[in-house]
Amino acid sequence: MLVSDASWVRNQVGAALSGSAQIVPVADPYQVETTAKGMDLSIVDMQVGSMGGMAITRTLKALGSQTGPILLLLDRSADSFLAKRAGADSWLVKPFNPQELRKALADIMPIGAVG
Repeated sequence: MLVSDASWVRNQVGAALSGSAQIVPVADPYQVETTAKGMDLSIVDMQVGSMGGMAITRTLKALGSQTGPILLLLDRSADSFLAKRAGADSWLVKPFNPQELRKALADIMPIGAVG
Protein backbone atom coordinates (compact mmCIF):
# COMPACT_ATOMS: atom_id res chain seq x y z
CA MET A 1 0.00 0.00 0.00
CA LEU A 2 1.27 3.49 -0.86
CA VAL A 3 -0.25 6.34 1.14
CA SER A 4 0.33 9.68 -0.57
CA ASP A 5 -1.80 12.43 -2.01
CA ALA A 6 1.10 13.76 -4.12
CA SER A 7 1.10 12.40 -7.65
CA TRP A 8 4.87 12.83 -8.01
CA VAL A 9 5.46 10.56 -4.98
CA ARG A 10 3.05 7.93 -6.33
CA ASN A 11 4.75 8.13 -9.72
CA GLN A 12 8.27 7.88 -8.25
CA VAL A 13 7.41 4.85 -6.10
CA GLY A 14 5.47 3.25 -8.95
CA ALA A 15 8.39 3.64 -11.34
CA ALA A 16 10.88 2.31 -8.80
CA LEU A 17 8.81 -0.80 -8.07
CA SER A 18 7.41 -1.36 -11.56
CA GLY A 19 7.20 -5.06 -12.33
CA SER A 20 8.31 -6.16 -8.85
CA ALA A 21 5.36 -5.26 -6.64
CA GLN A 22 1.66 -4.55 -6.87
CA ILE A 23 0.98 -1.08 -5.49
CA VAL A 24 -2.34 -0.16 -3.92
CA PRO A 25 -2.46 3.67 -3.88
CA VAL A 26 -4.34 5.45 -1.10
CA ALA A 27 -4.70 9.24 -1.39
CA ASP A 28 -7.20 9.69 1.45
CA PRO A 29 -5.51 8.99 4.80
CA TYR A 30 -8.88 8.14 6.36
CA GLN A 31 -9.08 5.03 4.12
CA VAL A 32 -5.86 3.60 5.54
CA GLU A 33 -7.46 1.46 8.26
CA THR A 34 -9.77 -0.40 5.89
CA THR A 35 -7.24 -0.70 3.06
CA ALA A 36 -4.22 -1.78 5.13
CA LYS A 37 -5.58 -5.05 6.44
CA GLY A 38 -3.76 -7.91 4.76
CA MET A 39 -1.15 -5.71 3.07
CA ASP A 40 2.43 -6.99 2.99
CA LEU A 41 3.90 -3.51 3.36
CA SER A 42 2.92 0.14 3.71
CA ILE A 43 4.85 3.06 2.25
CA VAL A 44 3.66 6.29 3.84
CA ASP A 45 4.48 9.84 2.72
CA MET A 46 5.30 12.17 5.62
CA GLN A 47 3.08 14.91 4.15
CA VAL A 48 -0.39 13.54 3.51
CA GLY A 49 -3.35 15.87 3.54
CA SER A 50 -5.07 16.40 6.82
CA MET A 51 -3.54 13.50 8.75
CA GLY A 52 0.21 13.35 8.12
CA GLY A 53 2.65 10.46 8.01
CA MET A 54 3.18 10.18 11.77
CA ALA A 55 -0.53 9.79 12.50
CA ILE A 56 -0.95 7.32 9.63
CA THR A 57 2.01 5.27 10.89
CA ARG A 58 0.55 5.19 14.40
CA THR A 59 -2.81 4.13 12.98
CA LEU A 60 -1.16 1.28 11.08
CA LYS A 61 0.85 0.20 14.13
CA ALA A 62 -2.35 0.10 16.19
CA LEU A 63 -3.72 -2.49 13.75
CA GLY A 64 -0.88 -4.79 14.85
CA SER A 65 -0.19 -7.97 12.91
CA GLN A 66 -2.91 -7.22 10.36
CA THR A 67 -0.47 -5.07 8.38
CA GLY A 68 3.13 -5.45 7.28
CA PRO A 69 6.15 -3.24 7.95
CA ILE A 70 5.96 0.51 7.41
CA LEU A 71 8.40 2.63 5.40
CA LEU A 72 7.97 6.37 6.03
CA LEU A 73 9.03 8.79 3.27
CA LEU A 74 10.61 11.80 4.96
CA ASP A 75 11.02 15.37 3.74
CA ARG A 76 14.44 15.78 5.38
CA SER A 77 16.90 13.56 7.23
CA ALA A 78 16.33 15.49 10.48
CA ASP A 79 12.81 13.99 10.53
CA SER A 80 14.22 10.52 11.27
CA PHE A 81 13.49 11.05 14.97
CA LEU A 82 9.82 11.56 14.04
CA ALA A 83 9.84 8.30 12.10
CA LYS A 84 11.25 6.48 15.12
CA ARG A 85 8.74 8.10 17.46
CA ALA A 86 5.83 7.13 15.18
CA GLY A 87 7.02 3.52 15.08
CA ALA A 88 8.05 3.25 11.42
CA ASP A 89 10.10 0.15 10.62
CA SER A 90 12.27 2.12 8.22
CA TRP A 91 12.41 5.48 6.48
CA LEU A 92 13.84 7.15 3.41
CA VAL A 93 14.38 10.82 2.59
CA LYS A 94 12.70 12.20 -0.54
CA PRO A 95 13.68 12.48 -3.30
CA PHE A 96 15.19 9.01 -3.63
CA ASN A 97 16.37 6.87 -6.50
CA PRO A 98 14.87 3.46 -7.30
CA GLN A 99 17.84 1.57 -5.86
CA GLU A 100 17.54 3.38 -2.52
CA LEU A 101 13.85 2.55 -2.28
CA ARG A 102 14.34 -1.12 -3.18
CA LYS A 103 17.19 -1.43 -0.64
CA ALA A 104 15.12 0.20 2.12
CA LEU A 105 12.25 -2.19 1.38
CA ALA A 106 14.56 -5.23 1.19
CA ASP A 107 15.86 -4.36 4.66
CA ILE A 108 12.37 -4.72 6.18
CA MET A 109 10.80 -7.35 3.91
CA PRO A 110 11.45 -11.08 3.55
CA ILE A 111 14.02 -12.01 0.93
CA GLY A 112 12.52 -12.02 -2.56
CA ALA A 113 9.38 -10.11 -1.54
CA VAL A 114 10.50 -6.93 -3.34
CA GLY A 115 12.54 -7.10 -6.54
